[in-house]
Amino acid sequence: MLLFLLYVPGQGVASASLAGLEVLEAASASLIELAERVNPAIVNISRDTSLKSSGQRPSGSRRPAPGTGSGAIIDDEGYIVTNNHVVGDAKTVNVRLWDKTSLVGTVVGRDPDSDLAVVKVEPKTPLTSMPLGDSSKVRVGQFVLAVGNPFGLDHTVTLGVVSGLGRQNMNITKYEQFIQTDASINPGNSGGPLFNLKGEIIGINTAIIQAAQGIGFSIPSNMVQQITTQLITHGTVTRGWLGIGIQQLNTELAKKLGVEEGQGVLVSDVFEGDPGFEAGLEPGDIITSVDGDNVLTPNDLSIKIAGMVPSQTVRIAIIRDSKSQTLDIVLGKREEGATTASIPDRHSGKSVREKLGVQIHDLTGELAERFKDQTGVAVMEVDKDSPAESAGLREGDLIKEIDKQAVTSSKELATAMNDIAPGTDVLLRVLRDGRAFFVILRTAEG
Repeated sequence: MLLFLLYVPGQGVASASLAGLEVLEAASASLIELAERVNPAIVNISRDTSLKSSGQRPSGSRRPAPGTGSGAIIDDEGYIVTNNHVVGDAKTVNVRLWDKTSLVGTVVGRDPDSDLAVVKVEPKTPLTSMPLGDSSKVRVGQFVLAVGNPFGLDHTVTLGVVSGLGRQNMNITKYEQFIQTDASINPGNSGGPLFNLKGEIIGINTAIIQAAQGIGFSIPSNMVQQITTQLITHGTVTRGWLGIGIQQLNTELAKKLGVEEGQGVLVSDVFEGDPGFEAGLEPGDIITSVDGDNVLTPNDLSIKIAGMVPSQTVRIAIIRDSKSQTLDIVLGKREEGATTASIPDRHSGKSVREKLGVQIHDLTGELAERFKDQTGVAVMEVDKDSPAESAGLREGDLIKEIDKQAVTSSKELATAMNDIAPGTDVLLRVLRDGRAFFVILRTAEG
């Protein structure tokens, strides 16, 4: 960057260097002004480390010890946004302002699923606050400033660029669409803001990758705005709910279902009585968009629906049996909890075992009791080096469908297999630990 700024095409070396130096000095002055302007809006947050923390430390990420972190003042009346793992289960925290004033902060609400929390202080005079920007306008390569209190070093400012957008599957929070930056983020930066050059908060820093240099993640400001508004107003976060199970549409599944890979998200389960069921969604449907916005991954769909409110009507575009259609669905309220399944006993279905490499059993007696209200055929054993093993089937799985046809007994499954030629790809819908998913299995040759 330095060489780029010092070189001005069409000028001599000396004049180019002088002109470049002036540009560099102007840029430096702008950064100094920006740092001085935003620093008063940054706070240090600490709490009694003997308190139990509910924040989980995801594998592959590094966070400071529970009880210390940063925060950003987003309202001159004293509302502060930080990370949930910084405040933990505390009802109150210690807040130290820019001028070293210490205040008691009340935790008005927290959301573990997004790792965000809001703290309220009661200042004697209005505080300096910084606005939340529009993270949808953030672009890879733009300059950013990260500000926080790493290792207890108050108001540390680092400069970097946006390295990536929409980072998912980091195992940091439930809803992930992170901004990735190479601006230095260290333990103690958690909860601190990521600024654009206008002084707008475009993200809240939440984690770094262990043993990696220059890889930090920030929660985008549009999500921060949505979550903090609910926390300030209600003290909790309410999310929309479709009542379906979903999975990634990989190459094999896309080919079997006659669509392009990444064309949407596969519906693996529909829970009876929930909004998706009532609106007519079915397992095997492929959701391609929500209210006109394309969804490419399960995380995309989860974030989109979670950002809506119960009773809101959404238009879902789907592909079913290679035909496109839309459904209007009134969302429910997302609740915690899920059903689980377990297994035992054994039986055999010879043709099924020969073609798939699994031993199966009907859901009778104790087995029916353990699977409760489910229907299907239980997998009792998976043969080594078999098609079933290659496809990832396990003992205890429940086969519910084959090529989108329900099976309720080993006889039905065996009959269906009789019509399938050796070496054919079949689409199985399987239930495991209360979660349904699709898998492609190629039957044995010969």
